[in-house]
Amino acid sequence: MNIEEFRKEMKDKHRYIKNNNIDSNKLYNSLIKLMILIIMFIGSLIYVKTSDDNKQKMYDLLFKDNISFSKINNLYNEYLGDVLPFKGIVSDTKPVFNERLEYSSANIYKDGVALNVSDSYLVPAIGEGIVIFVGEKEGYGKTVIVEQSDGVNVWYSNLINLNVNIYDYIEEGNLIGETKDNILYLVFKKEEKVLDYKEFIS
Repeated sequence: MNIEEFRKEMKDKHRYIKNNNIDSNKLYNSLIKLMILIIMFIGSLIYVKTSDDNKQKMYDLLFKDNISFSKINNLYNEYLGDVLPFKGIVSDTKPVFNERLEYSSANIYKDGVALNVSDSYLVPAIGEGIVIFVGEKEGYGKTVIVEQSDGVNVWYSNLINLNVNIYDYIEEGNLIGETKDNILYLVFKKEEKVLDYKEFIS
């Protein structure tokens, strides 16, 4: 291959990229973010390997203390931008399900509130956040806990047919699941402190 053929091939590749709406700046930024995350990961491994004291500190941080996913998400967005670098390019479609919480009455129940809803009610997320728990809670049944971006943990309980998985990122109005009957239990906590449900639902 001579220099002219090489230039022609490079021009063709450039034209292909341009014609297929691939933004090289976004691709470059995504690669930089990936490299930063790899360096941070390797740095944390080196930190743990250097001494037993560092290993214990990391263990305590990960397994004894509560990690705030909302804080990590907010820091990531502040310094590295959106988690999905091609968010605008991938799809401009809106989710089919985008509802607001509706109920007929509310009664205090344990640490939270029992809402009377319609049978097999499709439960919408009250706010955006990360799913940090999916499983059974005593007295509540099948429960999904979402850590919202404001640091509040919202329990959605008495569910069946879940539409989310652990560590999913959900937005306000997204479908969480379906109620087992006509009762939805909600609990609001921040740093293990129970909050008044009236601050979050009207």
